Amino acid sequence: MKRGAATRGQVAKAMTGAEAIEIKATILDRQVRAALKRFRLTRRNDEERYIYFFDTPDLKLLSAGIITRARRTVGGDHDCTVKFRPVDPKSVGRKWHKFHGFKIEADASEKGLVKSASFSMPVARGLIKRVAAGSKGIAALFTREQEAFLTELAGRTIDFRRLVVLGPIMAQRWRLDDAACPWPITAELWKREDGDHMMEVSIKAPAVQAAAAVGGFMAFLAEVGAERDTEQQAKTRWALDYYAAKLRPKPRPAKARKAAPKPKRKPAGAARARRSTSSPRRG
Repeated sequence: MKRGAATRGQVAKAMTGAEAIEIKATILDRQVRAALKRFRLTRRNDEERYIYFFDTPDLKLLSAGIITRARRTVGGDHDCTVKFRPVDPKSVGRKWHKFHGFKIEADASEKGLVKSASFSMPVARGLIKRVAAGSKGIAALFTREQEAFLTELAGRTIDFRRLVVLGPIMAQRWRLDDAACPWPITAELWKREDGDHMMEVSIKAPAVQAAAAVGGFMAFLAEVGAERDTEQQAKTRWALDYYAAKLRPKPRPAKARKAAPKPKRKPAGAARARRSTSSPRRG
């Protein structure tokens, strides 16, 4: 790794406007079982969540960098979130900073760093289930403040009636400590209904610790033998692509052209009989 004048302040510059950093890494499928065993992660010590996303069937919001989701925690609090990624912190109004559920954060992975702005609010128990069942509209989940935040950053009004429910994703979440890592580690195992799964580990740190946190966490993963996932993809994209594909109509098989019916052949005897009855009689 290079050091010196050329690298001075690079991370601090990239973090400008962000209050904290979250560093994420995907665990390869073949290493998930070993990771669960190493850290003693089981159904008995997890936090179980069900995550629902809301987008158009062709994922127009995700394509525009907008994520709208709701999380139902079994035995815990429920919430809904509006998130924009990437975002320039300077373009986000200061008025949103007064809300407890608002934050500007840098999301870092082995692919790079991107800043996001999100606004979360609590949701009454039972409401997410009613929305998922279709007895309540999606707009019922989001507050007027969240809708105003969405409109301001998107530059347009989002019609919730055009959105569909995508999910749920069943997620197991753990918080753990390791003596070799100075930051608490979060592990999440997401499962789709088709049985496919994805595991992600992450840490969060204040913005001033960003450089040390990025380098330290990646070094920690290397030390414990976590292989680099060169095909790493975001959990949200992995989930939404699957559920959106289920909504697309399946192409109908092309209809085979019917062959023209062949003319029926008349028996030879019948033809001779007609000729004999039509001949004039001789006297």
